[in-house]
Amino acid sequence: MCSNSNNNLPIIRFTNCQILRDHKIISEDLWVRNGKIINPEPIYYLEKRLADIVIDCNNRLIAPGYIDLQINGHFGYDFSNCDIDIEEAVHKTALGLVKHGVTAFCPTLVTQSRDSYHKILPQIKRTAGSKSYGSTNLGAHVEGPFISPSKKGAHPIDYIKPIGSYANIQDMYKHMDNISIITLAPELDPSGEIVRQLVKSGITVSVGHSMATLEEGERGINAGATFITHLFNAMLPFHHRDPGLVGLLTSTGITKQIYYGIIADGIHTHYAALKIAFKSNPKGMVLVSDAISAAGLGVGRHKLGIQDIEIKDNNKAFISGTDTLCGSIAALDYCVRHLRQVTGCSTVEAIECATLHAAQVMNMADRKGTLAFGADADFNILDDKLNVLATFISGQCVHKNDETLDITI
Repeated sequence: MCSNSNNNLPIIRFTNCQILRDHKIISEDLWVRNGKIINPEPIYYLEKRLADIVIDCNNRLIAPGYIDLQINGHFGYDFSNCDIDIEEAVHKTALGLVKHGVTAFCPTLVTQSRDSYHKILPQIKRTAGSKSYGSTNLGAHVEGPFISPSKKGAHPIDYIKPIGSYANIQDMYKHMDNISIITLAPELDPSGEIVRQLVKSGITVSVGHSMATLEEGERGINAGATFITHLFNAMLPFHHRDPGLVGLLTSTGITKQIYYGIIADGIHTHYAALKIAFKSNPKGMVLVSDAISAAGLGVGRHKLGIQDIEIKDNNKAFISGTDTLCGSIAALDYCVRHLRQVTGCSTVEAIECATLHAAQVMNMADRKGTLAFGADADFNILDDKLNVLATFISGQCVHKNDETLDITI
């Protein structure tokens, strides 16, 4: 008999379901204890126990919880607005995102002033997901200010800076412990030394908002960068003699898997470009919402950092008075459905682009983005159309949208 103190904790068994495990969908029950996914065999044979709670899933699909690595705000909250309570904004967003199956996310900041970073970043503390908090806060994704002014997108040009030195980066952000991802233009770090130092400090480096050639992009990846920020957007367009950062998807000049974010909202990325990217490098695609404060809201004027934005018809968000897109208002669950519909990929492939691949970028695929034994019990119950029926974080139901599911935990 095992003597582990967890033995007295309740065991939950999700039955009459299919689960996504080991890159395939299988007919198998899911067992949970103490917020973790467990192997039922030792429970039965060593502890001589059965489940304390059994939940009938009505033959639905259980998939890992979605992970959004780039989200600027939601539900009226903008993480780049230093005049609001950012900690509250992140918390309220965390509570709202579970409705879309998002169980972990990186609050993302557009280019800011030094003073704004110093005010905002202390308020974006990594926080474990729970029923009371909502989705897990994985730490900030700072998108700038070390980017190309020629590919600034919706970023305010007055605050864009050259890198200079690692000390400049530390001085700009100050609160580096709260940062998980930094997007920078790799041509600003030609030796790769800055990238190497950031990676050594535990920060994921993403290349983007860049005029980089393929060779410059390869140098950044070989120095330690592992991610591309919103592929196709805010970078040189693909050219047959120098494909730029887009060429990293099939480059032989790098020796590791490259991951790339893509906004599959049907607006930022044409369906043909989405298909080209997926067919070129399916294992590297990471769906991101790039959602802004107006996501979840209607047509009208809103804020993104210091700039006014406007939501027009067709669910498009622009910098007010211009035709410059400035972020998506689509939720990640929509992006999963759109990817499957447009590319014809399998259900497993579509879901892994919002789960496993994102977890791999963050070096946490042993805990997140998977239903493997020992992983965090963060998952969604989905219907055949991949609509989110229920969301669980650490084995607790944090959202339910289907009254036929008898869930009381």
